[in-house]
Amino acid sequence: MNFLLDVGISPQLGALLELDGHSYRYVPRHFSNRLSDSEILEIARQADEVIITHDLDFGKLLAFSGHATPSVILFRIHHINANIFHALLSTLWPSIEEPLRRGAFIVVEEHAVRIRELPILG
Repeated sequence: MNFLLDVGISPQLGALLELDGHSYRYVPRHFSNRLSDSEILEIARQADEVIITHDLDFGKLLAFSGHATPSVILFRIHHINANIFHALLSTLWPSIEEPLRRGAFIVVEEHAVRIRELPILG
């Protein structure tokens, strides 16, 4: 799977994802730090990438977009390192892989995971 790591997500997570056979781009490395969240969504949509972020705005933008892509993984867990994020993704992978392929907004919290299929309607 192809991932786009938002500002604030460690590129070390991307390196760990590559070891699992995935690819990634890191927004600050490949694009301007001044991109809006809407621009990041469009870049990911065009490149068939899943966004990994801490930014709550992506949920609102997806809800109002009416689009079925891109998928977004929102980590609502702060102050942990790339290894812990990677371990969480690896543990969750069997339950999130197919929704990500179809189009989903996935919220990962400390003790819960919510999967919302896209597009988000009413």
